[in-house]
Amino acid sequence: MGLANIVREHLPIGAASADLNMNIRVDSAQGIRSFVRRESRMTRAQQRAFAELWGRFGINSGVAQLDLEQTFGRRQSLVLEIGFGDGESLAAMAAADPETDYLGIEVHRPGIGHLLLQAAQLGLGNLRILCADAMESVERLLPDECLDRIQIFFPDPWPKVRHHKRRLIRPSFIALLARKAKPKGQLLIATDCEDYARSILESLNAAPEWLNTATGDGFALPPPQRLPTKFEQRGQRLGHVVREMAFVRRAASAKPSSAAERHGDKNYG
Repeated sequence: MGLANIVREHLPIGAASADLNMNIRVDSAQGIRSFVRRESRMTRAQQRAFAELWGRFGINSGVAQLDLEQTFGRRQSLVLEIGFGDGESLAAMAAADPETDYLGIEVHRPGIGHLLLQAAQLGLGNLRILCADAMESVERLLPDECLDRIQIFFPDPWPKVRHHKRRLIRPSFIALLARKAKPKGQLLIATDCEDYARSILESLNAAPEWLNTATGDGFALPPPQRLPTKFEQRGQRLGHVVREMAFVRRAASAKPSSAAERHGDKNYG
């Protein structure tokens, strides 16, 4: 199978087929997506990583639901990272914590290629990768109450008001994450977009499934396992303030649809 076919096979669920280096329009009848592909060309090393390493670290998004024990070859604590960028931070976490399994979801193919190279170099048997839309893949591929920690670091803020409906973290997604998290599972979020941070914090505080572990203004300290990303460092040089949020799923979760029903997503932002 050629590289183009390998990558297209693992495009986000419902995304249009396109040339590997094209931006892909991802609005579809299935709903408004939280991402648009704006990709640089993959390097030859990243292309080779897809061709040679995807079978080792990649997961086919076409399966009905993941058998996590079969996927990782064992049953351990599981961390999900949504939107890992170039994967440097995720690879470092997985390398430092070999007794925990890590699942990364990303749609940016050069970043996935970079992480594949890192995973092979570090011999990360506890890391698997999905090239998929987070909303659909979390809903369809992950069993309920399977995640010990969920981390979303610097999601696309979609700063223009007319684009707020594309933001990933909104009440219905917060409720979905609660369904997939184990009781007392963690939810860690970081963003340097102030209005997005306050919107996320407000939605999480209103969600009955989640409990804020921070005091004071509700924002948390950076978790010790999170390494600064290149994106974060660039933002800090521009004077951006990073806001961290740390929540745990309550032991007795409310119905997963309740937060979405109360707050709604139609004009979220």
